[in-house]
Amino acid sequence: MSTPSMRPDAGEVYRQYLSAVLLHGHASAHACNLGATDLYALNILHLVGAMTPGELAARTGLTTGPTTRLVDRLEQAGYVRRVPDSSDRRKVSVEPVGEPVELDRVMAPAREKIGQIFGSYAPEQLDVLFDYFARAATAYQEAAEQLRDQ
Repeated sequence: MSTPSMRPDAGEVYRQYLSAVLLHGHASAHACNLGATDLYALNILHLVGAMTPGELAARTGLTTGPTTRLVDRLEQAGYVRRVPDSSDRRKVSVEPVGEPVELDRVMAPAREKIGQIFGSYAPEQLDVLFDYFARAATAYQEAAEQLRDQ
């Protein structure tokens, strides 16, 4: 890290931020008796909505076998359910079930702290932050797809 009078290295600060987010994700998953990938998949389902196990596999980077076991764990924990496709009985969708109360309880302290940080920014600063989040999410998704296609 740099001296206090110098601006910190942006790459280092960003890696520290990402490491902290990942650490919190792992700790939150563990506190809910989930694996980190389980939590990630549950987040995808809540953001995107119901999808086939194949679509979930593509979004998580898992193959079909581990995805089946992941859905089994989430279903057993009461976080998702399998729903038959009305037009094709051979297909199912995985959909989130209600709000994950235990997960919300576990993540509430971090959400409150982040909310306080957001509250310290002016509206135009928040606009920049949220623009960054949206654009960075797209950039990361595209980069992940490129890595998968190699």
